[in-house]
This record gives sequence, structure tokens and C-alpha cells, in this order.
Amino acid sequence: MSVTIAGAGAFGTALAVSLAAEGGVVRLWARDAAQVREMTHSRQNVRALPGIALPDTIGPVETLNPDPGQTVLVSVPTQKLRGFLGQHGAALSGRVLVLCCKGVELDTGLRPSQVAAELVPDAAVAVLTGPSFASDIARGLPTALTLACADAGLGRKLQAELSTQSLRLYRVTDVTGAELGGALKNVIAIACGIVIGAELGDSARAALMTRGYAEMVRLATALGADPGTLAGLSGFGDLALTCTSLQSRNFSFGHALGRGEAFDPGKTVEGKATARAVTALAEARAIDMPITRMVSAVLEEKLTIDAAVAALLARPLKEED
Repeated sequence: MSVTIAGAGAFGTALAVSLAAEGGVVRLWARDAAQVREMTHSRQNVRALPGIALPDTIGPVETLNPDPGQTVLVSVPTQKLRGFLGQHGAALSGRVLVLCCKGVELDTGLRPSQVAAELVPDAAVAVLTGPSFASDIARGLPTALTLACADAGLGRKLQAELSTQSLRLYRVTDVTGAELGGALKNVIAIACGIVIGAELGDSARAALMTRGYAEMVRLATALGADPGTLAGLSGFGDLALTCTSLQSRNFSFGHALGRGEAFDPGKTVEGKATARAVTALAEARAIDMPITRMVSAVLEEKLTIDAAVAALLARPLKEED
């Protein structure tokens, strides 16, 4: 098995290590030539995943030139996906692309698969998402993810190609639901991080996770998703992971915000842009998403954390939905 992974961040590198450990040959593309040289010489990705050795069958490259018929895993941040696809569209034309990014494009409200359909219309697109930390995957710890592909036959092929002894892929055809689950849970994770950082308690976190999940399902079903998808790995599973661990960048960002501390600006926090994009989507469709709206308002400094909490607690009493 031979694949190209575009994006040498933590997740792309972890997937490369997992696949190479099973005997796969992996080209790991990075846009930074200096990073390619570092990985080639040190056999580690010190910038993104320090302490993890890169197997010999991983070849760091700075030119994206996949072999004919080779599957390409695209692991770049959602907000940079359009630029990446625009720059490399010729190399990706007609290929199978597995998108490994989570979020909603800020300027357009589009999901990653919709951006890919616009810029590389002749590519076959699948999505890999679900509860995982890159370090767990790279260390060979048991992990289960969702592989979403509208073409069931292609989905089965990719499932067999990309699963390993420690990385188990479950297949769905609901790409919309899988993408929205992975995107929306990041917003709720920021909210939960704020709650724990501000020492508002685990009971408050549990409430936010539960009501946040209701928001996720509400928007996803309005956009055509199967609610059952949100109950799986790409929705509930990812929500549970990212709302309970400081390994999650979204949770740890919210945690720093709740404590009034600075957060490393070099770390990508997909939920920040997603909160703003989803708030606009929900308002345009008159969908009630109060937690998402409050997170967006706090991030835009329109509300303080105390004011956001007060606004949520002051909402009218209602039946649980």
C-alpha cells in the first residue's frame, strides 16, 4: 500500500506513522522545505510530533507529486484548505482525496468536502474524522475513526486500505453528518474548556456537553445529515474526547481563556473560526444555537465570560429536546 499525505502537522504525521508501521510506503508532504529537511535528517517531526520516530518507509517531500492512482490524504487546516487545493489542483485532479480536516470555512460556510468539490470537481472525496489524538495514533494505541464516503464501494476500498491493527475505521455514507460532527464539537469543546478554566465545575461541563450535542444535531439535521451519524464516532465520540482532555487544542484554548491566560498563537484552533461560521449559518436558517452563539460572542469580545454564562442561565425554561 502506498499513499501520499499532504500536511505534516501532528495528525498527518501520526497517520503516516500508523500506515508505515503496517508496511505502507508514505510520502509526507510539507509546505516548509526546512521542515522537510529536518524530518529527513532527524527521522522525527520535531515541530508537530516530537519523540515519535518516523519509519524508514516515510519519505518527507516538498513537492506534491503523487504516483498515478495513489490515494491522497489531505491534512491541512480547514481555513487553509481552499488555498492548498487552489495551488495544487492540477496534481490532485481526478484522484481519490481523503480529507482529514475538521471545521467550516469562515468566509463561505462550506464544509471541507464542499470546498474540494468546488476546486477539484473531478476528484473522488472521502472524509476521515472522529475521536483521536495524534500522539495516540502514532504510538499505536487503539483508536476508532469514521470514514465517510458517499460512494459505498469506494468507502469499502478505503476502509480496507487505511485501517491498521490499532486504527479501526468505521464506514458511513453520510458525509454531511460526519463533517458537521467533527466541526461542531470543536465549538462545544471551547465552551467546556472555558467552564473548567473558569472553575465553574464539572456539572456545568456536563450540561454544556449535553446541550451542545443537542445543538449539533439540530443544525446537522437541518442541513440534511442523518442524526444517527451524530450519535456515532464523528459526533458524540469526538465530543466526549475533546471536551474532557487538555490534549485537545480547542479545549485547552478555552481553558486558557477561562483562566485569563495566553494561548500559543502558533497552534491551530479550528473551533475559533468554526464558531463564527456556524453562528452565521444558524442565524441565516433561524436555528437556535445559544452555546455556539455565546462562544462566538466571547471570542469576538462582544461578551465577557460572566455575561455569556448569565445569558445562558437566563434563557426561558423549556422541555428538553
